[in-house]
Amino acid sequence: MSVSTLPAACGIGLRAPHYREVLDTLPPLSWVEVHSENFFDGGTPLAMLRRVAEHWPLSLHGVGLGLGSAARPDRGHLASLRRLIDEVRPAAVSEHLSFNHSSSRYVNDLLPIPYTRAALDAVAGHVSETQDALGRPILLENLSSYVEFPGNEMNEGEFLAELVSITGCGILLDVNNLYVNRINLGTDTDAVLAALPAGAIGEIHLAGYSEREGLLVDTHSQAVHDEVWAFYREVIARFGPRPTLIEWDLDIPPLAALLGEAAKAQALLEACDELA
Repeated sequence: MSVSTLPAACGIGLRAPHYREVLDTLPPLSWVEVHSENFFDGGTPLAMLRRVAEHWPLSLHGVGLGLGSAARPDRGHLASLRRLIDEVRPAAVSEHLSFNHSSSRYVNDLLPIPYTRAALDAVAGHVSETQDALGRPILLENLSSYVEFPGNEMNEGEFLAELVSITGCGILLDVNNLYVNRINLGTDTDAVLAALPAGAIGEIHLAGYSEREGLLVDTHSQAVHDEVWAFYREVIARFGPRPTLIEWDLDIPPLAALLGEAAKAQALLEACDELA
């Protein structure tokens, strides 16, 4: 199965404040993405998601598996996710390249991992276990970070490329996260992009950052910044049009504002396609 069957167009992250309006008005969306864990308990949220899936291709984006953790993926979480996948048949399923738990404790955060051979072996095992449990490949998202591990043996792009080679997973390329790391850590973003296998990039994320005490913070609380739009143009010029998502998770604006951001990305995708 392909890592993603989403259209190479711009979708939106669908959040609770917009559920009713989206289903009442059926705006011309290319696709939508939701956070998987919000629907594990069934009930009214799952009924809503079933209705959404009748109208638009769906991407399930997870925040809880923590595949970069030392401990194995939680079997209960995997079972819940598999039930949700079987229920709504998404076009893509994704998770973050991060850690969030040990064998006895969880933290409500997406924490970075070292890019070492030892970490690669552990993460590859967790990704393979997850894909076997879900019966499909997943996309892994690059993370924003505010500190860098000493002793890294490769850059993030090389790490992701190795994971793709070992496990057959795909990549969710978060352009905002990579830009944040360029500014905060001095990450060589061109080297990261050069290492990524183009065919494995099944989705792109765009979001707005905040500035705090001299750092860029990946808050998803604002419109996409001009600098990130410029970086996005570079990315799609390099890799070609890809399914692109506008994320907005805090200080969520009216739906019209979110659709306006999606229209900007859609125009860039269409211009890129015309130049190809």
